[in-house]
Amino acid sequence: MIFVDSSVWIDFFHDSTTPLTARLWGLIDAETVALPVPVRIELLNGARPADRESLVDVLDPLVAVAPRESTWRLIETWIQRAVKSGHQFGVVDLLIGALAAEHSGAVWSLDRDFERMARLGFVKLYSPEEMDA
Repeated sequence: MIFVDSSVWIDFFHDSTTPLTARLWGLIDAETVALPVPVRIELLNGARPADRESLVDVLDPLVAVAPRESTWRLIETWIQRAVKSGHQFGVVDLLIGALAAEHSGAVWSLDRDFERMARLGFVKLYSPEEMDA
């Protein structure tokens, strides 16, 4: 499963003619996209009222993944390791990363914080460019 971050979704909804949009539609059609609940909330919270219905139409069929007690425990261990390495991450990014890790998924994000998480061994990243090679 590919856990798609808000940064990718924002680009997806901003311009329907980009390679990113085509790639994401392909993943949606292949039923390989997981929607972390925090991402869904971010998108709904930031959507204009006029766009909310079409947004829900795209998001509703996706596999929604919510945190469990184990997710929070994983995040706590990551925080300890990150701080020792001189890193800090936002709560939502940690949630997305932990959900992906718990489900053996990869994170697709345009946010460089996930690259730092990957270097620490917390997450695997999805790279559309590597898939095309």
